[in-house]
Amino acid sequence: MRLAAFLLLLPLCAPVQAADSARARMEAFSKGLHSVTAQFAQSVTDANGRRGDESRGTLALEAPRQFRWETKEPYEQTIVADGARVWIYEPDLQQVSVRNQSSEEAHSPLTVLTDLSQLDSQFTSAEGGERDGLSWLRLTSKAKEPEFEYAELGFDATRLARMRFKDSLGNMTEIRFDDWKLNPGLPSSTFKFTPPKGVDVIGDVRPEAEVFPVGG
Repeated sequence: MRLAAFLLLLPLCAPVQAADSARARMEAFSKGLHSVTAQFAQSVTDANGRRGDESRGTLALEAPRQFRWETKEPYEQTIVADGARVWIYEPDLQQVSVRNQSSEEAHSPLTVLTDLSQLDSQFTSAEGGERDGLSWLRLTSKAKEPEFEYAELGFDATRLARMRFKDSLGNMTEIRFDDWKLNPGLPSSTFKFTPPKGVDVIGDVRPEAEVFPVGG
């Protein structure tokens, strides 16, 4: 994510504005960060303004490439990125899909929290101003075929409080975060996944195989 240059009309105020920018808040939150956990609440509003049910769960991140996203309600879903592949387990369907991690995680705004180097390498960023009591940073992916039109990260004085992103179909996803734990000691099992017995596995889990996304 590359911070867009902006002009400050009053040079004497520059240190104050820079210190309180969304970029500055993000860097302060992420400084020295190598792992995090949090709770989330997520909702999706479609292009016609219809809002779906809110889902809730927990997340865990660990540098450089490990990720766990567990939806608890109103349905269960587990997504685990183990550093090589991404596993998506849906108990209601008795199904696990697996795909190459590089295609799944390269454009995730959350990965910058534990790897700030991605801020400028994967995204272009710009200050989004103040809204709803938060300071917003807008991210635009540099990918040739980005998975979302843009993402916005909203920071309060000390933490990431909200994330919004708009996909190519006009759907807007909003995620609210709470109960952040910074640099917790996470067991290695957090980012390992073994398909339960009896479930259908879509994809190839052999170590030598190249795994492709399921369903596009």
